[in-house]
Amino acid sequence: MTTETTPTGTESSHIDKTTTLSLEGKLQERVNRAEEAHKTVKKYVLGTMALAVVPLPLVDLAAVTAVQVKMVHSIANQYEVPFSENVVKSLIAALTGGALTFTTATPIASLVKVVPLIGQVAGFIGCAVMFGATSYAIGRVFIEHFESGGTFLDFDHEKMKVHFQELFEEGQKLATASK
Repeated sequence: MTTETTPTGTESSHIDKTTTLSLEGKLQERVNRAEEAHKTVKKYVLGTMALAVVPLPLVDLAAVTAVQVKMVHSIANQYEVPFSENVVKSLIAALTGGALTFTTATPIASLVKVVPLIGQVAGFIGCAVMFGATSYAIGRVFIEHFESGGTFLDFDHEKMKVHFQELFEEGQKLATASK
């Protein structure tokens, strides 16, 4: 920072151009990283929705969980946060375990697939929405946590459950609109 004397004899401070450009660069870098993270979530949301076509009940749930772990891994890499698969699996289970609608509706939607034709169609639609909404909420929760400087070690799933539920409901609307 430099100091100048104004025509009235008072001093005024201003940030030099180099500091301003550096701050603008860092801000743009942060915006770009967040945009990329949101694109990553969108890609994985569509991927998990596509997994609803898996005809085997509960196998689809295992596949979705694996994809969600990979999504969080990708987001963590974008934020340069050290990744631990076991920790992430536990955090995802803790988040989704608190979402009553997810924990009851998703296995039921998955099991409905055993009913020929009508059950398969209903199961596909129900699972696509649930898988997409859950992936959306998980991705958004971790982006917001990493944006605030958080890591997996300081992630408080209890504090995030209400926010997860809000994002899950937002994700349901988006998934319903995209199917």
